[in-house]
Parts: sequence; structure tokens; C-alpha cells
Amino acid sequence: MKIKDVRALPLLGATPDGGWSRGYDPDESLHTLVEVVTDEGVTGLGSVYTSGKLVAAALELLKPLCLGASALGPSAVSENLHQQTFWQGRGGTLTHAISGIDIALWDIFGKATKQSVGRLLGGRLRERIKPYGSLLMAEPAEMKRRLAAGLERGFRAFKIGWGPFGRKDAKTDEAIVKAAREAVGPDVELMVDAGGSDAFWPHGYKWALQAARMLAQYEVVWFEEALRPDDFEGFVKLTEHAPLPIAGGETFTRRQSFLPWIEQRAFDYIQPDATKVGGLTEMHRLGLCADDHQVLLVPHGWNTAVGLAADLQLVSAAGNARWIEYITPAPYIEDLLQQPVRLDAEGWVDIPDAPGLGLAFNPDGVEKHARGLKLTRSAL
Repeated sequence: MKIKDVRALPLLGATPDGGWSRGYDPDESLHTLVEVVTDEGVTGLGSVYTSGKLVAAALELLKPLCLGASALGPSAVSENLHQQTFWQGRGGTLTHAISGIDIALWDIFGKATKQSVGRLLGGRLRERIKPYGSLLMAEPAEMKRRLAAGLERGFRAFKIGWGPFGRKDAKTDEAIVKAAREAVGPDVELMVDAGGSDAFWPHGYKWALQAARMLAQYEVVWFEEALRPDDFEGFVKLTEHAPLPIAGGETFTRRQSFLPWIEQRAFDYIQPDATKVGGLTEMHRLGLCADDHQVLLVPHGWNTAVGLAADLQLVSAAGNARWIEYITPAPYIEDLLQQPVRLDAEGWVDIPDAPGLGLAFNPDGVEKHARGLKLTRSAL
């Protein structure tokens, strides 16, 4: 089974608030699906957390390297793409685009072998996982309303982030977190994301340590992106001295970028994004490395239904995973699925075991958000 075509399907008009949309046309594409088509009519779908224009440009370079290659060797194809493009933008847009190709190839591999991707990654270690509803922060009253809506949808864990946090004063920060804890009660897990990858983030180690101490008083599970993404020494110190776990890494690409952060314990939890880091191949290798260093894997998932499906398969085969991220609500998730993901009474979800990525995608929903571009009908 050979690769016959690789297509980009940019998603338009429904990027969630906070999806690095500031400074962009609200109708711009910031999430892009990638479809791989084989000579036997089997297709696979991937997702990229990068604008459609950049993915289309990357595919101009990557597609000739894909055509004619085996569609049943995702890791081999992806590694060849990395190796052949070192001088063309190592770790940037090309790596993002390779992520989508890699996910789509795993989807094809699973369909062709009638196995879920999690089984092909080495076997399922779990059948269910706890999703956390990912919400932007707001002033206390609005924060409570957003969390109440999430509780009604069945979530029993939430991450709140960005918004006013770290952008006004310490009293505002604590008021928001206090309101959030009051809204969800003592038994619901609560995580906080400062959003240190925001443009011109002003805070350093001392602010982050003080904020971590405040968050610990409200039994926050982890503190994410407390510093600028490249502040390696700051994160090492913060992880050592903070009274709660420290998480980060969503902006990094390629497994090699994560290695010093894992080896030097710069994070307690790493958060690579399968739609940016290099796909499921890179994510699985990263997870194994992190596990060897007693670091948890928490996939960053501010993306699409395809990214969610990839994360579900990944964590099914990862011994050091406890949660997945789930934007709530998000048209690029709900509208792209034929059947909604159901949370049980405890706020957990079953991990699908159908072939490939395991979830059935809605062609009409894709066509709607891709502005008329259609998925190719798959033979399997």
C-alpha cells in the first residue's frame, strides 16, 4: 500500500478563543487537517496546530518525499521526512506538518491491520482516561459560570488559564482561583495555566514561586506555563522548589527538544502536542523517555477532534499518562465527530478500540469548517 496523495484541509471560522487568534483575521485558519490517500483507496486523517497557509507551503516540500512510500510505515516515513528536511526549517512549520502526516499514517496503518493505534504502539495499558475540561480564565463571577456549565457536561477535572491571570495583580489571580475552587468543590481536580507563552510574558521565577504557593493553598493539581517557554534554568528551580507539580512544553517540537528538560527535571509533567511535536511517533517516544525519568505525560490538546482521537490512542499505550485535555465547548471537536464523546458518571471516557484512530469523523462537519473541501471516501 503506497502513498498516492497528501492534502491539506484548513479549518476556518471557529478557532476557539485563546487559540493564538490575537492579531489574526478571525476567519483565518489556525488548525489544519491533513489527509493521506493511498493507491488502494484507504485514507487517513491527521491534524496540525498551524495555519493552513503554512501547512500548504510545507506540503509543497514534503509531498514529493511522501509519494510512493509505504503507507504502512508511519515511523519510517516520518523519520525520513525529518532527516531530509534538517536544512529547511528543523523544528518549525515543517515539523508541524509532519505531525499531521504521521497521525494520518497511523490511522491508515490501523485501518489496514484492523487494529487501534494504541495496540500498534505496543498494547493498551488502560481502557479509559480522565479528560479535563480546558477553559479560559475570566473574572470570578464569569469563571464560576463557565465551570458550572462544564460540570453540567460531566467534567470532573478542569484546567483554567490565560485570561486575566498574571496580567493584573496577585489579588485578582487569587480571587479567580478561589472562585473556581468554590464553583467545583473539593472533589474536582483543578489545574492552572498561567500562559507564559503569551507574547511579552512579564514574569520570572520569583513571581512564579509566589503564585505556586498561592495555588497550593487551593489544592491545584499542577501549575502550567508559569514562565516563558525557554526559561530552562527558571523551570528547573521552580520544579525543585514549588509546592505543587510544574508542567509545560506545549510549544516545543521534536523529541530532541524535550530531552534536557526531562533529564534535568525541568518539569514534573511534560505537555507535548501530537499535532505539533512530530505526530504520534514522536509523542510515543517522548512518553517512554519521560517515564524512564518519572515524569508524567499530559498531552496538550487545544486542537481538533482528530487531535483528541490521537491523544486517546496515545494514552491508551502510555504507562505515565493520567489525563487528556479536552476543549469545552469547541466546534472543531463536536462538529467533526459522527458521535459525541461521552463522559461517564465519574467524568471519565472510554478509549475507543476501533481500527485506526478509533473515532468516526463527520464528513459534513469537515466540509462545513473546511469551506467546501471534502474528505476522500476511504476503502476501509
